Amino acid sequence: MSTSVLSQPNYLQVKKGLFSWIFTLDHKRIALLYLYGIVAFFLTGLTLGLLMRLELLNPGRDIVQPQTYNQLFTLHGVIMIFLFIIPSIPAVFGNFFLPLMLGTDDVAFPKLNLLSWWLYVIGALFALATLVFGDGPADTGWTFYAPYSVKTGTNVTLAVLAAFILGFSSILTGLNFIVTIHRLRTPGMTFTKMPLFAWGLYATSWIQLLATPVIGITLLMIVAERVFGVGLFDPSIGGDPILYQHMFWIYSHPAVYIMALPAMGIVSEIIPTFAQRTIFGYKAIAYSSLAIAFIGYFVWGHHMFTSGMSGEAAIIFSILTFLVAIPTAIKVFNWVATLYKGSINIQPPLLYALAFIFNFLIGGLTGLVNGALAADIHVHDTYFVVGHFHYVMFGGTGFAFFGALHYWFSKIYGKQFNIKIANIAFAIFFIGFQLLYFPMLVVGIMGMPRRYYDYLPQFHTPNIISTVGSWILATGILLMLGNLIVAYYKGKKAERNPWHGITLEWQTASPPPLHNFDELPKLNIKGPYHYENAKDVS
Repeated sequence: MSTSVLSQPNYLQVKKGLFSWIFTLDHKRIALLYLYGIVAFFLTGLTLGLLMRLELLNPGRDIVQPQTYNQLFTLHGVIMIFLFIIPSIPAVFGNFFLPLMLGTDDVAFPKLNLLSWWLYVIGALFALATLVFGDGPADTGWTFYAPYSVKTGTNVTLAVLAAFILGFSSILTGLNFIVTIHRLRTPGMTFTKMPLFAWGLYATSWIQLLATPVIGITLLMIVAERVFGVGLFDPSIGGDPILYQHMFWIYSHPAVYIMALPAMGIVSEIIPTFAQRTIFGYKAIAYSSLAIAFIGYFVWGHHMFTSGMSGEAAIIFSILTFLVAIPTAIKVFNWVATLYKGSINIQPPLLYALAFIFNFLIGGLTGLVNGALAADIHVHDTYFVVGHFHYVMFGGTGFAFFGALHYWFSKIYGKQFNIKIANIAFAIFFIGFQLLYFPMLVVGIMGMPRRYYDYLPQFHTPNIISTVGSWILATGILLMLGNLIVAYYKGKKAERNPWHGITLEWQTASPPPLHNFDELPKLNIKGPYHYENAKDVS
């Protein structure tokens, strides 16, 4: 490791001022722009979720009217899906660390990368504009189901245009990552020597590129029907609402893997680092990412088992749904096998990775209940689906996002956070999460429908537990973020490689210099996770 890279000004010091950030072409600064926006929208969505849980503390009206409640859960869903979960890991950690992990100085198209951030900002502004224009935010739910979405007087048009613009941002990011992985890997890095996080981003990027245009077309069709009265989805003028469901889920189920695959890549980085051993089944984990992405295109129909599809189609979609669990199970097995007999160092990033596995297993197994034809008839459109979805998305991708933030915080900012406070915050966060979402699974099996403003008295106790859990969860999240903010301003200077990782990003300074490396990084001769050769690249 050359000492000259340590004496260069880092990417945070090179230029100052607002314009040096919002017009930057540096992938690391663009990643931080995404980070600050995404965390801000996450906290906004969290606040809306807390308001919903307050309303559901007791049967009957507590704090808002039914129409306002419908708008709350729609805005909560739109923000959390389109402004947090989908862009979170690729836009922040993919942008920051993919070039570093590949041993290059930037993504393939820096200007396109900046454009994708600007599109994210414009899409966010469109979403926020629904608060002040027209008759208020959409009240359709984040799925914008027709025909209600073409009939309601609320501001659906601006909301779907926001999602449409955000889709373009997602497409450009995916295109950039695919070209970067194919063209800019450091000499000697074959695909089978590429870090598993890069594999996760690669599989994700193909979904972004191929599936996102479908939702773009679908959302424009809603706008066309609302503005011009074209009979596409409204049956009263010759449309077909089932067509909307097909087109929406053809994108939105693969989008689940846009959210999950990068998170799996994060876990695949954290576990070998904190087990200090070679990852078990590298190729199986890598290729299973591609398998999940591929099979994920063919399972959308399991969202529509109650819509009246033929028995034969329902059976096929059910079988495909169970098939997609196989490559996911391969990953979980290999992660656990990596920990077996490892020199395990329990630190906050590992806690978040283990929580990911725990939550994702619950989310995945409850997903198989939804994929089983007979069981789905009972739990469809109940709080069981809400619990399942949050265990997968928030319990999975959300925990992986915060795990990555702790794992790479020292590399991003060159500061070390307080580990004791981070552990306490994690414990509060994890306990609050279980108390918030597990009762939803229970109350869903009991028959409580989702998206309802009110509920029957027999559902009261689980809703009390869930609402109290939301307060605990929010406390843990605020403590966690507060700890990281304090570390940014007052934290001790971090070591270059505090966790003893051996992928390429740990070979440069913390924070990295503007151009990442001043010489070609040294590849591990046996691949990115062979710790017995770590001394060769340290």
